Amino acid sequence: MYIEVKFSMRDCSLFPGTALSCKETFSLLYYEFDAATKEPPFWEPESYKLIDRIAADEGRFTNSADIIINAEVRSIPVTKKGVYFAFRDQGACISLLAIKVYYITCPEITKSYTHFPTTPTGAEVTSIEQAAGVCVAHAREESSPSFLCTGDGQWSLLNGGCACLPGYQANLEKQSCDVCPPLKYKDSVGAAECRACPDHSAAPHAGASECRCDTGYYRAVSDPRAMPCTRPPSKPQNITVNFVDQATVILAWHPPMNDGGRTDTLYRVICDACGSHVSYSPPQVADESFNATQVTISGLNPVTTYRFQVFAENGVSDQARDPQYVDITVTTEASGGFMVVGNEAEVPSMVSNVRVTSVKSTEISLAWDAPSDPFSDIEMYEVRYYVRGLQNNSSSILTKKEESSLVSLRQRTDYGFQVRAKTTHGWGEYSAPVYKKTGQLLGTAYVGDEDNTQVRIIVGATVGAFVVIAVIVIMTLLFLRSRGTDECNKKQPSDCDTLEYRNGEVTTPLFTQVGHHRTYIDPHTYEDPNQAIREFAREIDASYITIEAIIGGGEFGDVCKGKLQLPSRPEMTVAIKTLKPGSSEKARVDFLTEASIMGQFEHPNVIFLQGVVTKSNPVMIITEYMENGSLDHFLRVNDGKFQVLQLVGMLRCIASGMQYLSEMNYVHRDLAARNVLVNAQLMCKIADFGLSREIESHTEGAYTTRGGKIPVRWTAPEAIAFRKFTSASDVWSLGIVMWEVMSYGERPYWNWSNQDVIKSIEKGYRLPAPMECPEAIYQLMLDCWQKERNHRPNFASIVRTLDRLIRTPEALNKVAQNRCTTALGLDSVDMTQLTSVEDWLASLKMSRYVENFQRTGLTDLEEVARLTQHDLTRFGITLAGHQKKLLQSIHTLRTQLAVNMSEGFLV
Repeated sequence: MYIEVKFSMRDCSLFPGTALSCKETFSLLYYEFDAATKEPPFWEPESYKLIDRIAADEGRFTNSADIIINAEVRSIPVTKKGVYFAFRDQGACISLLAIKVYYITCPEITKSYTHFPTTPTGAEVTSIEQAAGVCVAHAREESSPSFLCTGDGQWSLLNGGCACLPGYQANLEKQSCDVCPPLKYKDSVGAAECRACPDHSAAPHAGASECRCDTGYYRAVSDPRAMPCTRPPSKPQNITVNFVDQATVILAWHPPMNDGGRTDTLYRVICDACGSHVSYSPPQVADESFNATQVTISGLNPVTTYRFQVFAENGVSDQARDPQYVDITVTTEASGGFMVVGNEAEVPSMVSNVRVTSVKSTEISLAWDAPSDPFSDIEMYEVRYYVRGLQNNSSSILTKKEESSLVSLRQRTDYGFQVRAKTTHGWGEYSAPVYKKTGQLLGTAYVGDEDNTQVRIIVGATVGAFVVIAVIVIMTLLFLRSRGTDECNKKQPSDCDTLEYRNGEVTTPLFTQVGHHRTYIDPHTYEDPNQAIREFAREIDASYITIEAIIGGGEFGDVCKGKLQLPSRPEMTVAIKTLKPGSSEKARVDFLTEASIMGQFEHPNVIFLQGVVTKSNPVMIITEYMENGSLDHFLRVNDGKFQVLQLVGMLRCIASGMQYLSEMNYVHRDLAARNVLVNAQLMCKIADFGLSREIESHTEGAYTTRGGKIPVRWTAPEAIAFRKFTSASDVWSLGIVMWEVMSYGERPYWNWSNQDVIKSIEKGYRLPAPMECPEAIYQLMLDCWQKERNHRPNFASIVRTLDRLIRTPEALNKVAQNRCTTALGLDSVDMTQLTSVEDWLASLKMSRYVENFQRTGLTDLEEVARLTQHDLTRFGITLAGHQKKLLQSIHTLRTQLAVNMSEGFLV
C-alpha cells in the first residue's frame, strides 16, 4: 500500500525566542491487525512501526502569505487484514491538508493472444509480481505466458504467449482468434491467415484445418495441406525387351500418359518365375521402386519363359487401390556353348591393420594396409570418424595415401575410426571400428594416452623446472621482504613482493603469470561492433534465465535480479541488465559495448560477465550477483558497524582490482564507491565500465577525450583541465574512494558546487581526514592526491602498502588529525583568521543558520569550538547532513585553535 500526505510546515526560525521544542519533521507510523474490526491501540511506541520521519522540502512558507504545500509518498508492506496510520507531531508547526491511502495495480490486458488479469503490485516499490496468463478462445500455449507487474503499475518483460489454433486466424488489433469461413482453411498453429482451398478439394464448413479431396483425388500423408489433391498415374507405355545374352534381358518403357498431377512417379518390376539368383539393375530389394524407365535383369535360365509386370506408382497409389501396370512375357535364348559372364562387378577387398600412430589433444593420426587385390587399382580411401556411441553423426575425409591425420577433435573424447577403399570395381566395405581417446592440453605440451611416453617425460621435466623456479622465487621474496619497506619502495614494482589478501589473511603467491602479455582491446576499434560482442561475450539462451525482481534502473533499461540455469551446471543467482524495448541500433551497440569490455576481464575483484542475450528480446547483459549492492549505499546503511581492519580489507580489494585493470592497459575513468559492488562476503569488485578507454601506446599513456561529462569530485585535476586520463588519474580517484570508505559513504566535498571543487583543488585544498581515520590511510590518500601525476604511487605499490597495514594492524591505531590540508600537508584554510561567526558560517555556505546562532548570543569562535551535537539540535539545526558538516568544521576549528595556542599565535 501507499500513503500520500500533503502538508504545510512553518520554519522554526520564524518563532520568537529559542523554540527549543520546535522541529521541522514529524513521524509517520502504522499498526497492522488481523481481526475483522478492531479499535486502534493506545498510543505506545512499541505498538506502532515507524514508516519514516517526514521533513518538508527546501521551500517552507515564511512570513509571506504564500503557503507552500509539500507532498510525500511512502510505501508500506502490508501483511495483515487491516492497518491504522498515526502521525506523531513532536513540536513541529504543521498542517495536514490531505491524506490518500491507495494501492497500485497493473491493469487487465490482452497481449500475445493471452489474457492477463488485474494484478496488484508487490510489497516493495522495487518488487515485481509475475502474473500467469490464460490463452484467449481458440488459442493454445506456445510457451508458458507470464508478464511482470512492476512497482509503478506497469507491465514489463512479456515471456511466452499463445497462438491461434488451426481453423482460426489471428486478429492482431483485437488480440483474438477468428474462425475461418467456409471454403477457406488454416492448417497450422500461429498467426497465419485463412487461405482458399487448393485445387480438387473443398471445405464446406467454417473452422476447417484442411480441405477434403474431391472424389477420385487423394492427398499423401507427407503432402502439405496447401498442395492440390492428386491421382495415381496411368500405366507405363510402349514396353520393349532387348536380349543381351541367354541370361540377361533389358526391359524399357515410356512414362505414363497421365502422371496424376504429381512429379514423384516411380516404377516397380515383378517377375512371376524368377528365383533368388536373379538380379536387377537398378536393384529390386523388397519390391522397392525406382525412377528409371528401364531395368536390366540378369541370372535368368536359358530357354525359359518369364512374365514381367511393370507398375507405375506415386504417393497416392496406395490409397486408390487400383494398381496400374503393363506386363510382357519373355523367353530366353538357348545356351551357345560359351561361358556366360555376368555383369555384376567383383567386390573390392577391405583395408586391414587400421592403427593409431599419434594422439594429441585435438588430433589423431591413423595408418592402414592397402587391400590385397592384384586385379584392381586403388583410387582413394575414405576415413570415417565419430564420437563413440554416435555412429549416425559421423564425419569423413578422403585421401590417396595409406595414412591420415584428423584435426579439430575434442579433448579427452573417445572417437571411433573406420576406413574403406575405392577401386576400379567400386567402394569396398568399412573396416572394423578402432577406438581411441584424444589427449588434454597442458601448458604448451599435449598429454595423450599411454603410448605418448615422450610427451609425459617433457611434461614431467617442465613441472620439475617450475618447482625449482618456485623455490627460487620464494627465497628471493623472503630476502627482499627482510630488507625493509623503505628500501622496497625505492625500487620498481617488479622488485618488491606481491601479496594476496584472502579472508583476513595475507599470503605470498607461489607463482605469478610469466610472460603475461594479455592486453585490453578497445571494442570501438572494430569496424563491426557486433564482432567485438561475439568475440568477448558468451551468448546465452534466454530460456535459461528467470527474472525475479527489478532492483534498479540504468541508462538503457531495468536492472533485475534473477536465476541462470545452464545445462549440466547448478543454478546460480545473477544480475540482469535489460535494454528498453524499441531502443535504436546505436543504443543496442552502446549497451552491449560494456559487455564486450567486461568480458575481457577475469579477476576476483572485477565484476564477472556470465554472458549476453542478443538473439531474442529483450537484449540482456548477465553478470554475477552482488548481494549488498553498491559500496556507497552499503556503507551509508551500515554506518559505524565495521572495524577499521575490515574497511582496509575493502580498500585492498578495490586496489587489487584496479591493479589488474592497469596491467591490462586499461583506464577506468569513473572509479567511485557507487561503481564498486559488494557481495555477501564483503568482497568488493570493480564495475560500471561505461566511461572506460584503452591507454594509448605512447610514453605518457594518456587518452584524450572528445568531450562529455566528467565526474569532477572523483577526477584528477589534469584530467579535468586537459581531459587526459591515465592510470595515474585512476589512482587519484582511488584516493577519493578511500575517503568515501573511511567516512562511510559521505559525499566528497559535501554540497560544494563543481566550480568550487575545481578552484579549491587548484589552490591546493585536499579533503580532510574522516573521523577516526588512521593516519597511515589518510597519508596514502594524500599520496594519491599529489598534483604531479608522476609523484603518485602506482596501484601495485598501493596494494603492497595496504597488505603491510593488514599484516601489522597496530599501525592503524594512530588516528589522523582532522584538518583541512594541502597536497604538502599544510593547513590551507586557517579558520582562526575568520573574524566572526557569520564569516565562519559563510565559509561553509551555511549562512541560513546565522539567526539560529544570533539568538543564542554566540559571537566568539572559541565558544563555537566548544559546541556539541546536542547544542546544535538545541539551536534548531536538525538536518543530519548539516549537523555533520558543522561538527566536522567545529572539530577542525578546535584543532587549529589548539595548535595556535601551543605555538603562541593566539592573541
